[in-house]
Amino acid sequence: MRIPTRKKPEVLSPAGNLRGLKTAVDYGADAVYCGGKAFGMRSAPKNLSLEDFEEGSRYAHERGARVYVTCNVLPRNNEIEAMREYIGQLKDTGVDALIVSDIGVMMMARQAAPNLELHVSTQAGVTNYQAANAFYELGARRVVLAREMDLQAVRDIRANIPDDLDIECFVHGAMCMAFSGRCLFSNYLTGRDGNHGECAQPCRWKYSIVEEKRPGQYFPIEQTENGAYLFNSQDMNMLGHLDDLIDSGATSLKIEGRAKSAYYIAAMTNAYKTAVNEYMIQRGFEDADGNILLPFHDRVIRPSDPDYGQGTEDQVMRNADAAFAGVADEGYNTSDAPEPDGMSSHARSTRRKSNTAIEQIETDWKHAAVRPAPHVELPEWLLEETDKVAHRDYSTGFYYPEHKVTQNTDRSAYFRSWLVVGEVLSWSADEGGRVTLMSRNKIEPGQQVEFLLPGERPLAYIVPEDGLRDADGTPVPAINNPAHVFSMPCPHQVPINAAIRSRTKKPTLKAE
Repeated sequence: MRIPTRKKPEVLSPAGNLRGLKTAVDYGADAVYCGGKAFGMRSAPKNLSLEDFEEGSRYAHERGARVYVTCNVLPRNNEIEAMREYIGQLKDTGVDALIVSDIGVMMMARQAAPNLELHVSTQAGVTNYQAANAFYELGARRVVLAREMDLQAVRDIRANIPDDLDIECFVHGAMCMAFSGRCLFSNYLTGRDGNHGECAQPCRWKYSIVEEKRPGQYFPIEQTENGAYLFNSQDMNMLGHLDDLIDSGATSLKIEGRAKSAYYIAAMTNAYKTAVNEYMIQRGFEDADGNILLPFHDRVIRPSDPDYGQGTEDQVMRNADAAFAGVADEGYNTSDAPEPDGMSSHARSTRRKSNTAIEQIETDWKHAAVRPAPHVELPEWLLEETDKVAHRDYSTGFYYPEHKVTQNTDRSAYFRSWLVVGEVLSWSADEGGRVTLMSRNKIEPGQQVEFLLPGERPLAYIVPEDGLRDADGTPVPAINNPAHVFSMPCPHQVPINAAIRSRTKKPTLKAE
């Protein structure tokens, strides 16, 4: 039996395999998206078999979560009938929705799997409410907005589409330099088709550039002896800004990372779920125990509302339309919209080539406002969680035009200041409490570690001076043999599969 659509913000987590799916659910995901062995946009993860989908769906449904399957490749002619058969097989596995990008596949799915919800992938490049409404008329119940949308665009789409059409927005993880996702870069350089899940990520490679016909003209790119990373986009991190996104009408909050580890999935799912719970409490929708006080509703003022057009203008609205209008970045820190005369010559040239801003035909269009509310304050420990996984420099994507995502032109590696040192296999109350673990990295007496707990602040714990043992119960001075079973005293009950992590002695930059 499938789980109905949520009536409050959804935390949507990635899973590259069955273990990742179960981890996401265990750490609070309201839904999990994953790919099968075919027709998904990620071929690097192992992905799930039909049997995995059956087991994963049962596991998720028993815990109130949903499962979505990606079928968002852009299929070739010779793949159509195979995809039709595959979708027909998926409909009987218990999954809840298909994520599609090709309109032909969408029509096919309506015929082959009419019981499954249809979600329109970011690959479809939905950037306006007309497109969202068109997909709704075709049977979609969710649109995943193009990643280049700012917050005002999200508000405007929400105000002009049916309330039962979900808006899904990315909130965390790696960003492709081709932001709507349709990229031929990998295919051109390597023959690996990024639109079939085989992207070689050439945007992360090292580059040095020479323009032979422009001697003496230097491009403003920071370079090292290793070259320059021209297209290496920052990662997204919206944890501290979820209130803005939810207030603006986002229904589902999507964490990127189907190729990531179970630890990454657990940590980021737990962080975003905890943040959503804080939002629900501080906005007055729920109490601290999760009991509903008021039905959830976003704060977007719709055209049918009596106060439409009378909302308080805020910084988001003042910066609207600026992301692609060729506005110089320095103009964003003013309270008024920047004037064309204040632009750089390059920005004016860009604007002249586009149909934006002052070139647009005058209409009575009004941006949708939101009803003001206090900022949702998150505890410091929660905001720090995003730094406890490997990541590139963070940004807020394109949601705030005044703080647009940029490229890391000097490196492609990940920051790593914490690492997983073990994984809980079991906990026993014997001897005052004892945890059995599978080791991943060295653990020694006096070391401070943290147990990642679902729905809670992580448990900080100092490894005791005595009591470390190997699998045979023999005392050992330290746990220093990876992928072996050990145990140590721990008076706090900790759940099976909980990750044990520790701060690295020296933060590193490491390629992944």
